Amino acid sequence: MRAAEMFEQGVMPAEIARQVGVSHQIVSDWRAAWRPSGRDGLRAAGRAGRLPKLSHDQLALVEVELAKGAEANGYANDLWTLKRVAEVILRVTGVSYHPAHVWYILRQGLKWSWQRPARQATERNDEAIQRWVKKRWPQLKKGHGARTH
Repeated sequence: MRAAEMFEQGVMPAEIARQVGVSHQIVSDWRAAWRPSGRDGLRAAGRAGRLPKLSHDQLALVEVELAKGAEANGYANDLWTLKRVAEVILRVTGVSYHPAHVWYILRQGLKWSWQRPARQATERNDEAIQRWVKKRWPQLKKGHGARTH
């Protein structure tokens, strides 16, 4: 509606685009809707942009499945990749997304953030580490160790 005010004041489309923060083409589209019907023409234009493929209910179903974890969804490990998330979205909702677009769904639709898994050696032995911390580490702490004078 700010653009409608500026149209009425005779402001140039390029200036409107700059002030409103949109492209010159968008302002031209708005102006074409505004000319015959005024502000009502702009209101009747409806939603800007493409409608989302997933409804809020479908998005909620996807989030429930993702929260169960990757292993619970049939994957070998509990690591989510964009490709895996795209497969779950397709299975749960029947809607297909390119894996590169899945990031926007996770970030904007579900408010999830990117997480990097902690790296651990495959040879890691947690029991041996705990034994070392309980038995050997206290012995090392009691010892005199290297001293500098």
